[in-house]
Amino acid sequence: MMEAPLEDETPAGALAGIEGLDLGEKLKSSDEAITFMSSIEPAELLKCVFPDSLVTVSEGGRDLGQFSVTVEFARRVQQPCMLLHAQSQGAIDDSPCGTTVTAYITTDLEVLEEDYHEYVKLKGHSLDKRCHMVQHNGQMVIDKVTTVGEETAKENVSYPMSELRGLVTEGSNFLLMRLIALRKKAPEHMTFLSFDQGLHIVHTNFCNELGLKQLEVGGETMDVFGLERIVHSVEDSSTTWQCYFLADGHLASRVQVGSPITMKILQLPSQLEKGFEKIPLVWEEDMQMRSKFLDRKEELKADHASYLRQHPDIRALISDFLQFLLLRKPDDVFQVAREYFLPFASQRLPEPSLEAPSL
Repeated sequence: MMEAPLEDETPAGALAGIEGLDLGEKLKSSDEAITFMSSIEPAELLKCVFPDSLVTVSEGGRDLGQFSVTVEFARRVQQPCMLLHAQSQGAIDDSPCGTTVTAYITTDLEVLEEDYHEYVKLKGHSLDKRCHMVQHNGQMVIDKVTTVGEETAKENVSYPMSELRGLVTEGSNFLLMRLIALRKKAPEHMTFLSFDQGLHIVHTNFCNELGLKQLEVGGETMDVFGLERIVHSVEDSSTTWQCYFLADGHLASRVQVGSPITMKILQLPSQLEKGFEKIPLVWEEDMQMRSKFLDRKEELKADHASYLRQHPDIRALISDFLQFLLLRKPDDVFQVAREYFLPFASQRLPEPSLEAPSL
């Protein structure tokens, strides 16, 4: 299960006695969180496009089910975005249960649309919770339907997108953690916005206090990076998740603090990138040629950095082009690049003339 089952709703008037709660205060994401989201590069997102597959086990090691996450590039209403799908299925005490999340997320982690479905089928009693959120006319519109036994409750709320800067949902949370894991560090004081079970705006924190540790995967001992996520709540106690990631961003283990259930990877994922490792060339062994190469490399990096500073919109243009290539997968990348960027050229080369020049 990705979240704790839905708790009973608490009347708003009863919240006044909760220590430290200001019902009139509008929560905001920290500057560190906003900066992190705006710093995401297209190349980092490319490294996040892969599937994760884990098994769910009990404290005694009993196999309870499976957990998977996939990320791919997609389009929603002609807008390039990331499509994330997470699914957990299994049984606890022989009772089938599961959670499914499907989210469309922009390249700066803004949620365009998300579906959440959770169910627990008990004998004579069941829980089914569905939640759908979508951006519409500058608002995030959220509809939730909860069925407990034969009773159904419906809720609907909406928030201005201007109040949701730095929002992290159950779906975008997985992509965000992959990015943090690839950087091997979560900036201090990084606080985002999220929704609790009652659809209130709350804070969620990410910290790397778990640090590095070793984990046995497929008979090998691997170094993994630990990341902790805390989701606060208006009506209930906070929920804490602890996750560990391999060096390439793959999820190695995931557990909700206080739960006897753990999700863990059994085998190392195939390292496809190994087939693309650079083959050492002779020039690298020549000190003079290598020195020239490094000098030229630094010169080009400085030129490129200067150009990007003078043209800040180029990052968005490159990001769109990379997503275009991943979606179309053209045979001739150079010809497609020429046609793609031709409309943006400030000066076009003159077409060759078939007529002889006049004397």
